[in-house]
Amino acid sequence: MEFNNEKKKLSRQSSSFRLRSPSLNALRLHRVFDLFDKNNDGFITVEELSQALSRLGLEADISDLKSTVDSFIKPDKTGLRFDDFAALHKTLDESLFGGEGSCCDGSPESDLEEAFNVFDEDGDGFISAVELQKVLKKLGLPEAGEIEQVEKMIVSVDSNHDGRVDFFEFKNMMQTVVVPSS
Repeated sequence: MEFNNEKKKLSRQSSSFRLRSPSLNALRLHRVFDLFDKNNDGFITVEELSQALSRLGLEADISDLKSTVDSFIKPDKTGLRFDDFAALHKTLDESLFGGEGSCCDGSPESDLEEAFNVFDEDGDGFISAVELQKVLKKLGLPEAGEIEQVEKMIVSVDSNHDGRVDFFEFKNMMQTVVVPSS
């Protein structure tokens, strides 16, 4: 991949995809790995990675992706194991987002704002059931199947009962999620 062109393209298109957050620990990265590993064989192939990136709206040339990913695949394996995926993530993160004036300061508050903005697609300061459903669909999660199920998810964190999630409610929800650090 041409990292300089990709870096400009990614930072301009979607700073919310930036995964540099210190709070992105091994457990969260493992969840991403599991989403990408569609056949649950413990490996992510170049094809699975390409499909996952495409679902997220991040088109990548398959030959560029293959040449980048192949250097992280162990010689006797057919795809990326979790450790390989983590190494690839770290390398791409440093190459694409490392050190230059990025969108966030790395603080927990800015990380939450960044995450909130991923869901708040129209930028109105609220996450609606429709917005949540769109993001869940992009990630290929079964919870996105029926809007009623998504609405229940909204209701479970909607403390002021206005039918949508504001940043304060999102922040409260995220603070109650216990994720062990690695």
